[in-house]
Amino acid sequence: MRKRRWVTAAAAFAVVGIAAAAGRLRRFAIVDGSMRPALEPNDWVVALRRGDKELRRGDIVVFADPDHPDRNLVKRVVGLPDERIEIGNGQVHVDGAVLAEPWANGPTWPVDLWEIPPDSVFVLGDDRSASSRDSRTIGPVPVSSIGWIVTTRYWPASRFGSV
Repeated sequence: MRKRRWVTAAAAFAVVGIAAAAGRLRRFAIVDGSMRPALEPNDWVVALRRGDKELRRGDIVVFADPDHPDRNLVKRVVGLPDERIEIGNGQVHVDGAVLAEPWANGPTWPVDLWEIPPDSVFVLGDDRSASSRDSRTIGPVPVSSIGWIVTTRYWPASRFGSV
């Protein structure tokens, strides 16, 4: 049985290594608390290259900060192209309906309204009070600038799993 686990682990690492070498996989360190509780500072995550994959609400994505292109931001997609996002009463509303956000940590402020262009998405940090660089301040994010979709947390080992 031990040999079987070792072989399975070796095969998994080989697949990850090949994907990384092919540029389809990348790892990122989480450095702030804007994505708590899903991602904590000092977590390490694996992301897959987005390619032509259509983004979905709830995806955790990585993109370059528009004001600091050498720095990446990790945020959650909450608004899709052509939607109307309104923040009011501490909640996110999509096209007039309250968005169920099991991932959100705390109320969402300030009160405002955004019309999402057809080629953009609206992203927020999960810990709304700790997230200062999301669509509330930088506006909708062009889909073309989102290069990665986070799939798995691999470190610390005690928090290993999909996100």
